[in-house]
Amino acid sequence: MNTQVSKNIEAVAESIQWFGQAAVKIMNCGKVIYIDPYQIKGNDKADLILITHSHFDHFSPDDIKKIVATHTWILCPSDVADEAQKFGAAKVIAVQPGFNDEWHGIEIKTVPMYNLTKTDKHPKSKNWVGYLLNLCHVWLYHTGDTERIPEMKSIKTDIILLPLGQTYTMNSVDDAVAAVLDTGASVAIPIHFGMYEGTTADVDKFKELLKDKVEVIVLPKS
Repeated sequence: MNTQVSKNIEAVAESIQWFGQAAVKIMNCGKVIYIDPYQIKGNDKADLILITHSHFDHFSPDDIKKIVATHTWILCPSDVADEAQKFGAAKVIAVQPGFNDEWHGIEIKTVPMYNLTKTDKHPKSKNWVGYLLNLCHVWLYHTGDTERIPEMKSIKTDIILLPLGQTYTMNSVDDAVAAVLDTGASVAIPIHFGMYEGTTADVDKFKELLKDKVEVIVLPKS
């Protein structure tokens, strides 16, 4: 990896703020982007809000109302699109896996998000999504609440944000590590731990297993 590419990836990683669970704010490319806002701090208004699925800790109307503005776009699965229309955003787009569009110079793709074994938690039939964003020539993949799924082998990214499990998402930390390697990411950021599933011990194991392979950045919880 050349030095400039590495610097660009580092800059995107440094622009991410984590609120716990899968909730992040990304301030990059001149935009404020939230993914699955939940228990957020601050009131920076959103340019773009991305929702992976309808569970309460991912689609939180109270949090969305805090950050939505008349210029905000919201992308979300169809099962919450009607409710999202009530928040006063400029535009609401219902998405499913396979969506691909450009918004203010940022390419946005959606990919499948589901469980293979814990199918009562996140069934594939729901058409819930992970998001791939091209942020100033750096690809970022927010997986949502997923297990390691076969589609990950065809997803290539620079930065991956993924859950460590093991109650609702990944079956093991080893699976999370394999998912990182599937995507060829050079930076991995663990999320969705420390509240309803996943522990700091899981984070330590994740870091150890990826040592000398992938840079692991553990974001402080805001």
